[in-house]
Amino acid sequence: MINKVSETKAFGGRQIRFEHQSTTLNCTMQFSVYLPPQAEHQSVPALYWLSGLTCTDENFSSKAGAQRIAAELGIALIIPDTSPRGDDVPDDSEQAYDFGLGAGFYVNATQQPWAKHYHMYDYVVTELRELVEQHLPLNHNRSISGHSMGGHGALVMALRNQNLYASVSAFAPICHPTACPWGHKAFSGYLGDDRSEWLEYDATELLLKLKSAPPMLVSQGEADNFLAEQLRPDDLDAAIQKTGITAQIERHQGYDHSYYFIASFIEQHLRFHAQHLR
Repeated sequence: MINKVSETKAFGGRQIRFEHQSTTLNCTMQFSVYLPPQAEHQSVPALYWLSGLTCTDENFSSKAGAQRIAAELGIALIIPDTSPRGDDVPDDSEQAYDFGLGAGFYVNATQQPWAKHYHMYDYVVTELRELVEQHLPLNHNRSISGHSMGGHGALVMALRNQNLYASVSAFAPICHPTACPWGHKAFSGYLGDDRSEWLEYDATELLLKLKSAPPMLVSQGEADNFLAEQLRPDDLDAAIQKTGITAQIERHQGYDHSYYFIASFIEQHLRFHAQHLR
């Protein structure tokens, strides 16, 4: 069951925010959806967008400018939150931006006190997908994309579920989280000290293991403050070269980590997915 929180018209379609009780996350969740005008008379494919650290389901819908192209292409946008929320949901004791509320890292937590609520991987891959396809005019063609922490999530979900997603793209993803400070903090907190479990949420390591991937596009700004220490796109590129997987890895001079970067290239990403969602 989903309840509509708000709705507004955009480019002939509808930008809607929903609320529902999540059995996977054990809390009330909100998510945003853009339904293109084509959805008024037929089912449409969907692009799932996973946002980054500190974001909610509203950052992408209000800042990326994706609705105009989604309306033209007839693609729905499904935009979940970045973590569970609520009074009973634990947060980082120091309220750090990179762990806890707003920073679910799209994993299934196994450690306390996070294990009861922080199952963002299962939420996106299974619960939310089944929910929106039951209640909204969506067909079963879907792709996935994201930014930063969400780029990490999109790559991991697409690699681990190649039967579900027709294509994957990412803006400035955390490419090798087992080798960067953000990943070390998140994985040790949510998953514990067994690093073999960490590898299941690492796009670079998954590529080396699986040696296959859906069609992939990755965009990285060269002026990104997090480029060298946290994002490590060279590691992902090396894995692609080693496995011989076909993927587009693009570097853009002068662009940073912000939504200005996303807005500049979101049309390219949407058109990339449209080719594979037909």
